[in-house]
Amino acid sequence: MPRTKKKESAPNFFEDVYAVARLIPKGRVTSYGAIAHYLGAKSSARMVGWAMFGCPKDVPAHRVVNSAGLLTGKHHFKPPSKMQKLLEKEGVKVAKDKVKNFSEIFWNPSKELM
Repeated sequence: MPRTKKKESAPNFFEDVYAVARLIPKGRVTSYGAIAHYLGAKSSARMVGWAMFGCPKDVPAHRVVNSAGLLTGKHHFKPPSKMQKLLEKEGVKVAKDKVKNFSEIFWNPSKELM
């Protein structure tokens, strides 16, 4: 009896989040909500946050912040200061856990990936 190929399932939401996050250029940031909106799930910013919490090492989770530019995910980095250090290494200015020039370096996947 011939073996049949297992049908590949469509990527899940977390995989879609990771794919978008991998496209964020160095020195730029985006928000959980912007990724959710791009994926057609406007009210799923928290779900994007959960995805970032458990993301693979090749996903630049440090480039995803909240809609005000706050480093709300920093507590999931070891140590928590690592998120800021990674951003600063890419030229992003951070003060008091907030991206200083947020509106200037904000990467909006809905506009950038059109």
